[in-house]
Amino acid sequence: MKSKEELLSEGNEIATFAAGCFWGVEATFRNVKGVKYTQVGYTGGDFDNPGYKDVCSGKTGHTEAVEVIFDPEVVSYDKLLEVFWAMHDPTTPNRQGPDIGSQYRSAIFYHNEEQRNAALASKINLQRTGEYKTGIVTEIVPADTFYRAEEYHQQYFEKTGRGGCSI
Repeated sequence: MKSKEELLSEGNEIATFAAGCFWGVEATFRNVKGVKYTQVGYTGGDFDNPGYKDVCSGKTGHTEAVEVIFDPEVVSYDKLLEVFWAMHDPTTPNRQGPDIGSQYRSAIFYHNEEQRNAALASKINLQRTGEYKTGIVTEIVPADTFYRAEEYHQQYFEKTGRGGCSI
């Protein structure tokens, strides 16, 4: 399997999303045609090299997130945004299903201005549909250092045979 760096050097692009427990988020994106690579980890905080216990403490500012490397010739960033919005409830601050804490917040971490603009437009358009009675709380912020989570978290459902999170 090619590394993240090799895939990016071949013209693929990167996106980073947080939508609750990263196991389910990763599994969902891995099933999107055109997604070449995923990894779960921690981002958005102010603590260097956090581990799972650090992030779960709520004191690091990090959220559980997924980096997605995708082929823009096969799947657009806009399509990834659609998948992101559909996989979770973007109106619940710091919570997805039974998972509660700032590490489960909804966020889009953009890597360039095109992604920022697309994310903002998709959030506005979704809010305008009236699908949600309360406001969308999803953060749209610049991508920051992404710390890869411990190996046992990577592709967790595939390793354990579990079918999904309970959201």
